Amino acid sequence: MSYVSIKNNETIPVSSIPEMDYSAFLELNVLSLLKGMGAHCTSYFGYPYSGNIKLICCMANDEQHSINISSSVVDPKHPLPSFSQHSLVFERFEREIHENFGIAYTDHPWLKPVRFPENRFDKKMTVADYPFFAIESEELHEVGVGPIHAGIIEPGHFRFICNGEQILHLEIQLGYQHRGIESLFLEKKKLLQRITLAENIAGDSVAGHTIAFVNLWESLCRFRPARDLQLPRTIALELERIAIHTGDLSAMCTDVAYQLGSAVFGRLRTPVINYFQIWCGNRLSKGLIRPANNHYPFTKELADELTRLLDDFEKDFEEISKELFSLPSALARFEKTGVVTAEQAEMIGTVGMTARMTGINRDIRLSHPHDLYAELSHHPLIKYQGDVYARARMRKKEINQSIGYLRKLIKDLPDEIQHTGHVTSPSPHSFTISLVEGWRGEICHCAITGHDGELIVYKIKDPSFHNWLALALAVRNNEISDFPISNKSFDLSYCGHDL
Repeated sequence: MSYVSIKNNETIPVSSIPEMDYSAFLELNVLSLLKGMGAHCTSYFGYPYSGNIKLICCMANDEQHSINISSSVVDPKHPLPSFSQHSLVFERFEREIHENFGIAYTDHPWLKPVRFPENRFDKKMTVADYPFFAIESEELHEVGVGPIHAGIIEPGHFRFICNGEQILHLEIQLGYQHRGIESLFLEKKKLLQRITLAENIAGDSVAGHTIAFVNLWESLCRFRPARDLQLPRTIALELERIAIHTGDLSAMCTDVAYQLGSAVFGRLRTPVINYFQIWCGNRLSKGLIRPANNHYPFTKELADELTRLLDDFEKDFEEISKELFSLPSALARFEKTGVVTAEQAEMIGTVGMTARMTGINRDIRLSHPHDLYAELSHHPLIKYQGDVYARARMRKKEINQSIGYLRKLIKDLPDEIQHTGHVTSPSPHSFTISLVEGWRGEICHCAITGHDGELIVYKIKDPSFHNWLALALAVRNNEISDFPISNKSFDLSYCGHDL
């Protein structure tokens, strides 16, 4: 077989991943594996290999709950035909490969840098020289926003081409932060250092990215976590979903000048993140999730406190949600604004809420379940309008769903909770992939170890990597004054992109 099929959080020998010539590699992934229902690319990356570059492509099959892995070794000096010419799902992956290793593509439709990392192949190409798309016309004008913004937003440049107030085109340029997270995973040898790195990939997705790392590391070390370890991880992930979705509803109310909604949703977020403070001493859940260990067991006292929190939260949340979704002035700004069609979402390979709000059933909790999601029998919530309204309603419904999951998880706690364990050294010459459904969507971590079990590759993909292009498409033919609410309705990550 030309690929190896594995499950989420499964470790295999690197040697078991078939190597193919590049033309067969392209045909397999683009013309075969991508064509099935629920098929999408979770990760596509390269790394130095015996003077060449080895490309690894990870294609998920959501219906079969498997991930199909294949590889090809290529000479970086020889231009290649692109996957992207056949499917835009791969365009950003290939741009990253080009930026990192200098591999040229003969027919890539949009070949330009993605991140401008410090270790990029061509350091003469700088973010100041980014080749923005332009249209020569006396009737059109450009509007540049950022990279420095008012408030606390992270650095990113938005270049609009407008006809009057109407947006014809938006190009989003990121890459202003050079944190070197992936390289640091290789440089830092202590497990605690690596966990700390995982906790800081994206500040609003601490639980999501840390669980991805911990699940991956336990798989590499042949450690199978008991339910007592998976329980607090699942609780933390759903609490994080509630907190961020609630904060985003507040921000969306702010952007349409609905002050009551802004204030109440903002106030409701606070006790949720404060609960993490009570549980582990940090409002973002840093320090909570550890491989084979839990220094902060989820006790019956914590369960009682969470029940009181959810009772108080739910009452006020339903009341303010009813007000928001019956307010004509808010609905006028939400409905039919920032529309992404199902065809567009499928074409560019969106994940998470950005996919589900167009009718695409893409949710790792169902397709590649991790931790306790198989036990919860998760059913993704789907919307079809693809607009700001759909994204707002989806947040509201997912909060309700998460509250139901939390009540179920804490209903019958065991009398004794395991919170200690031990991991051995990682398996040598191994490959592992870990998928987690964060609140924003599919998080993917991949690792490859060398002969001594040390990491030689650590690859991270935040869901924003897939979804930034969806925002650019959503604002076309909208008024530029509607950009803030469209942007906030996606709430994509700058730091999660600029690794």
